[in-house]
Amino acid sequence: MGYILDLRKTLGNQPLILTGSGVAIINDKGEILLGKRSDNGYWDIPAGSMELGESFEECARREVEEETGLKCGRLDFLMEMSGKDTFYTYPNGDQVYDAVLFYICFDYSGEMKVQEEEVTEQSFFDIDNLPDPLAPNMAKIIKKVKEYLMVMM
Repeated sequence: MGYILDLRKTLGNQPLILTGSGVAIINDKGEILLGKRSDNGYWDIPAGSMELGESFEECARREVEEETGLKCGRLDFLMEMSGKDTFYTYPNGDQVYDAVLFYICFDYSGEMKVQEEEVTEQSFFDIDNLPDPLAPNMAKIIKKVKEYLMVMM
């Protein structure tokens, strides 16, 4: 986040295009892992911004490990999200347009932990019984996950 923080020192709260990755982690019961974000209270999948020189996949793996303690094995492409519908203003006033690639992962290992700086709690949830409030645009991600799971069955 040093890169983004440095940009914010110069640009203040002006809108930035943030590139990043997220991962829908699905357990053997077909449940999705969500974490409650500490900055806005939304339930969301593990995701975050790229570091300089990082690929989308490297970003996805790093964010999952940082936020959950889990290591992803195989990642399959799920969807991209960008454009005017991704505009968001953080509680501190920072404005962003996200350009994000999302992956889905069934193959993970490790012991789940909560990274308290970013996430206050996390759990696997039935895809048809999710907690409130969900992060903006989560409905699109959940729809795509359900479509993916239907094809797999």
